[in-house]
Amino acid sequence: MKSDWKNLFDEGSPSRLKFTQSKSALSPDALRYREFLQVVGDPVRSAGLVNGRIAVKAGVALIGAGKIAVLPFLIAAMTYFHYDQFDPENRPVDRPDIDPMYDFIVVGSGSAGAVVANRLTEIPNWKVLLLEAGGHETEITDVPILSLYLHKSKVDWGYKTEPSDTACQAMIEKRCSWTRGKVLGGSSVLNTMLYIRGNKRDFDRWAAYGNEGWSYDEVLPYFKKSQDQRNPYLSKNKYHSTGGYQTVQDAPYNTPLGVAFLEAGQEMGYDIRDINGEKQTGFALYQYTMRRGARCSVAKSFLRPIRLRKNLHISMYSHVTRILIDPHSRRAYGVEYIRNGEKRTVLAKKEVILSAGAINSPQLLMLSGVGPKEHLQAKRIPVIHDSPGVGQNLQDHIAAVVTFLIDHPISLVINRLVNLNTAIRYAVKEDGPLTSSIGLEAVGFIPTKYANRSDDWPDMEFMLTSATTPADGGTQVKKAHGLTDEFYKEVFESINYKDSFGVWAMMLRPKSRGEILLRGAKAAVAYGQTEALKRFGARFHSVPLPNCKHLPPYTDEYWDCFIRQYTLSIYHYSCTAKMGPPSDPYAVVDPHLRVYGVAGLRVIDASIMPFITNGNINAPTIMIGEKGGRSDKKLLVDPGDREKKKEGRRCYIQCENRKQSIQK
Repeated sequence: MKSDWKNLFDEGSPSRLKFTQSKSALSPDALRYREFLQVVGDPVRSAGLVNGRIAVKAGVALIGAGKIAVLPFLIAAMTYFHYDQFDPENRPVDRPDIDPMYDFIVVGSGSAGAVVANRLTEIPNWKVLLLEAGGHETEITDVPILSLYLHKSKVDWGYKTEPSDTACQAMIEKRCSWTRGKVLGGSSVLNTMLYIRGNKRDFDRWAAYGNEGWSYDEVLPYFKKSQDQRNPYLSKNKYHSTGGYQTVQDAPYNTPLGVAFLEAGQEMGYDIRDINGEKQTGFALYQYTMRRGARCSVAKSFLRPIRLRKNLHISMYSHVTRILIDPHSRRAYGVEYIRNGEKRTVLAKKEVILSAGAINSPQLLMLSGVGPKEHLQAKRIPVIHDSPGVGQNLQDHIAAVVTFLIDHPISLVINRLVNLNTAIRYAVKEDGPLTSSIGLEAVGFIPTKYANRSDDWPDMEFMLTSATTPADGGTQVKKAHGLTDEFYKEVFESINYKDSFGVWAMMLRPKSRGEILLRGAKAAVAYGQTEALKRFGARFHSVPLPNCKHLPPYTDEYWDCFIRQYTLSIYHYSCTAKMGPPSDPYAVVDPHLRVYGVAGLRVIDASIMPFITNGNINAPTIMIGEKGGRSDKKLLVDPGDREKKKEGRRCYIQCENRKQSIQK
């Protein structure tokens, strides 16, 4: 009976939306089952509906009422149809009370921190505390197409850049948004789930810089260790693997533009390839950190499966404000944090590990007295260790978008595709338009004239999307990117809800140079004029930008102005506590990620990158978590390392004394 009832909601069934309206749509068995439920109820489904109501309230609270009319139905449907699935990856427990002392304290549960907590707790007699400033993910954070609705929500730190006269000119107050995850799973809960490892040359350059153990051949095993590659063709080659915690899969849904993007790349002379394989230059459909059509954050992949480990404690809504460092021994022995408005302290016997990201990790170092001496003294922070590289060397990927209109109704237009049909398809089938990562379907890595074309080290990435800024009529995309009303009205309002695609030209190796991005924007226009895309009627949306009308159209001067208007950070902040040899005065951590000048303290996140990688940085950050966690275990478990044992014993005695004084 139940299976017959569920068949009403199969894709293509004309009666699936008439369930509550027409008894004739039901078979006799299904009708009797519905009448039975009306009389006696179904306790399991009832529980699912109760949970659904809770989820609806949480989702509306997260992104606001009225943003998407179908939102309450979508959440209720997800809960309703998944009621009978036993979930072995239920949410981790947020411990209201924690112990006074742990072996390790990990600050931040993002793409590196969650991995570190997982790997350290593989040793049963190591007790680990994971501190996270945010709370749990919600049903809304799981839906790929809604990722931009999470920006500037309660799960976003809400950072912004300082006002600029050379970039972000189309943004409110001339300030770009810097989205960062404030939630269990960190920015892996807000990102677009793109799985790109980077280029071989990136890691070989790290090693050549003096970081032993970080060459491509040495980090590849850590990429593979995490991965559960669901593409059966990719999983068989030497660059990929299966069985890891992090699920990586192809998109469950692509528009016809996805294949056309690849054909356009071929037309320009590039190969279609696995961009996480032997070579990077070329075009490919994206690989995503998704599972069963939903987001697979590091909280879902690395924390939920180990939630029953007794040696892992997680404390959410715990905002760390300072690392406790003994000024005499210069050893980290705990952290200070705020929870429920109360300042608290917890101690670490072995190490404190900062995985708070490229903004918050250097901030915490400086608040704790580790950073540029002059800056700390100006802020009246007692100096523990003068480390001039803390907070310096910030790198990010910057992009400019080129928009094309098309004649066919095949792109992702929100008011056409986010409806009851697609909501049910997503909830039941786990595919359809709602599984699209805001239209990001394909990617191209190409060299500009500044790159050596024979070197397979491209310096430009094309992020190719079947949805553009006006696809939602000027609501959430405009808000997420911080565009002014005046700019949006003049440039995009005339094409609200019209079919279009976008080419985001992203500079891969930034050196504060606008020339490369200028060349990328011009190359994007040429890309959109290939025959593969012109067959859809592709034409450049050529409305002159407000601050560039005084310049001759499409000259170098015009494009230079163009890229300074709608300038977008791709949120790849990194390199602010860089790894390097002792001979580099600006290196903050050594190749084992230990902070120079302070014992018992490591930084394990994207801030340790000496140079940003070629592409989106979520996958390299997970790798850093894997390798950093491995370094901890290798150095601290080695039975022959007597000095480490002695130091650990001394720390244990000191921590016991401090614990007793705190308890008094």
